[in-house]
Amino acid sequence: MDLNQKIIAALLAGFFLIALLRVFSAPLKLAVKVLANTLLGFLALWAVNATAGVTGIALGVNVWNALVIGVLGLPGFVLLLLVQWVL
Repeated sequence: MDLNQKIIAALLAGFFLIALLRVFSAPLKLAVKVLANTLLGFLALWAVNATAGVTGIALGVNVWNALVIGVLGLPGFVLLLLVQWVL
């Protein structure tokens, strides 16, 4: 492969990468947002469990609870509290 072919291959790879990023940018943004909210959900669950001795409220720190809080936000947290209270 000579230098011209390498340059053309690099340009084509760059264009292909840019096209892929443009196609998948919206789903990637959504995935990053859900991941960030899930991490915040873990933090909220940890905070609830850290204050469980004072408040008497405890929720399990697991992926499902964090995902519910991450996707639904504060209503998801209230939903988990209500489910725990009912069950």
